[in-house]
Amino acid sequence: MRVRTPRWWYLRKGAPAPVIRALLRPISWVWAYVTARKIANATPLDPGIPVICVGNLTVGGTGKTPIVRELIEYLGRRGVAAHGLARGYGGRLKGPLKVDPARHTAAEVGDEPLMLSASLPVWISRDRLAGARAAKMDGAQVIVMDDGHQNPGLRKALSLVVVDGETRNGEWPFGDGAVFPAGPMREPLRLGLERADAVVLMLPIDVTEPDPELLDLLARKPVLVARLAPCAPPPSGPQLAFAGLGKPWKFERSLRAAGCQLVDFASFPDHANYDEETLKALEAHARGAGLLTTEKDWVRLPPPWRAKVLAWPVRARFQDEAALDRLLAAVVP
Repeated sequence: MRVRTPRWWYLRKGAPAPVIRALLRPISWVWAYVTARKIANATPLDPGIPVICVGNLTVGGTGKTPIVRELIEYLGRRGVAAHGLARGYGGRLKGPLKVDPARHTAAEVGDEPLMLSASLPVWISRDRLAGARAAKMDGAQVIVMDDGHQNPGLRKALSLVVVDGETRNGEWPFGDGAVFPAGPMREPLRLGLERADAVVLMLPIDVTEPDPELLDLLARKPVLVARLAPCAPPPSGPQLAFAGLGKPWKFERSLRAAGCQLVDFASFPDHANYDEETLKALEAHARGAGLLTTEKDWVRLPPPWRAKVLAWPVRARFQDEAALDRLLAAVVP
């Protein structure tokens, strides 16, 4: 069962359902305690090559996977063989295995690894150490791990946490600071930042500068500003867009900011599975408009529907590549 991310998680104050949030608080204390104990009691193991972890402090979409893609490509342009490593969330295969887009499906390996594997070497493994060692045997010089900031099993040469830079309309990337399920935090902010080497602040496409208050909050760590940039304009003509992301409303906002002629937008839970009935309903509702989605959603579509639905690709771009070079210089061979 896929659950939609509650948008009220990201409100600093005045969020609805105060009784429900109060009832969830004790569960969040247990969650935070278990996470802290797991991290404190673990002995991270060295896979033999540097691991760059791209993690999250929150549940829900922050732009983690686009940063993973950009780092692998960035290192590749500098002659470093970097491989991606993910748990394979949503897939049934445990790994370790190297994802092959011609052979694997999202149901087997997860949507994000499958999406990245179209152009990059990507591994999935429930056992992160085994996955990293398999990648090393395959020629990887560096591992770029998608998620895992709260996973203490693998020694990290560099830990980056990606933070959503959206702070408008009452939204705040950490909500009111409550830990899941009472809020979006995977762990208390202070503890998560302490283990990070740097923060990647992901700005929305239509925001020019970071929020000064947010920068002040993150100032104890180096902050790299990045943003998602479309690879091309959205398709012309009326479009019905849909997405199953942690924060699907951000995809809608990006499309509108890019000038897309949206007739409607449908949001689904993160990693949603699109069945024939759902897709036929979307097609009927479009009434001749084009169907448009994200690359991550597109790989989850049944093959016959991939010819009917367009994907709008975006890429993460760092604002200050010299700062990124300085950060990577200490860990890459």
